[in-house]
Amino acid sequence: MKKIIFLMTASLVLFSCNKEKKVSLSSDELKVFYTVGHTMGTKMKDLGLSDEEVIAYTMGYKDAVKGTNPEVKVEEYRMKIQQLFTERMSKKADTEKESGKAFLEKFKKEEGVQVTESGLAYKIVEEGKGDNPKETDKVKVHYHGTLTSGEVFDSSKDRGQPVTFPLNRVIKGWTEGVQKIKEGGKIRLVIPSDLAYGDNGAPPKIPGGATLVFDVELLEIVKEDAPKKK
Repeated sequence: MKKIIFLMTASLVLFSCNKEKKVSLSSDELKVFYTVGHTMGTKMKDLGLSDEEVIAYTMGYKDAVKGTNPEVKVEEYRMKIQQLFTERMSKKADTEKESGKAFLEKFKKEEGVQVTESGLAYKIVEEGKGDNPKETDKVKVHYHGTLTSGEVFDSSKDRGQPVTFPLNRVIKGWTEGVQKIKEGGKIRLVIPSDLAYGDNGAPPKIPGGATLVFDVELLEIVKEDAPKKK
C-alpha cells in the first residue's frame, strides 16, 4: 500500500490542476524533479489513466502540497486504492496475454518451431557443439529480449557485455529453453507470461501478462573450479 501511495504522490509533479503547465528546465534541480515525474509516470502508464483521472490526481496532489482541505474523504478513498490498481493491472495483463497468444500462434507456424509441454515455443537457429547445459549449470550467454511489439527491454548484445548466471536462477522459460542448445548454439525463445514474469510483470519495461521474445547465444557452460585440497 505504501508503495502504491508513493507512486501516486510522485508521478505527475509537473502538471497544473486544469492543464499541463510547461516550465523551462533551466536548472539541475528542475531537471531532477522532471526525471522523478517521468520515472514514476512510466511506472503508472499501464493503469491507462484518462485525462480526467490525470487532472483528478493533480488536484489531490496540489491540495496536499498547498495544505488545502481535500475535496473528498481521503481516508475513505485511500482504502480503495489497492482495489482499483489491482483491477486496472489485471485488465492490462489480460490484454497482454491475448496479444501474446496471437503472437505465439503465428510463431508456431514458422518452420522448425517446437513447443514444449509447458507451453514454451522455441526455434533452434544453431545447435552448437559439445554438451547441453543442465539446470544446475552456470552459463555465459548473450541475449536480446523484446516484447511481442518488438520493443527492446533488455539486451546484453546491445551493451556488448555477455552475462553469466546459474541457469536455475532465471525465469522458467530461460531455464528450460537454454538447455535445448549446446555451447556455441543460438535459439529463439517465445516465452508465455506464466513462464516469465506473470501478471505482475517487471515494471517499468515489462508489463504484467507479457509474452517475451529472446534471442539467446550460449557462449559457454562455465565450469566451477575444483576445491583445492588442504
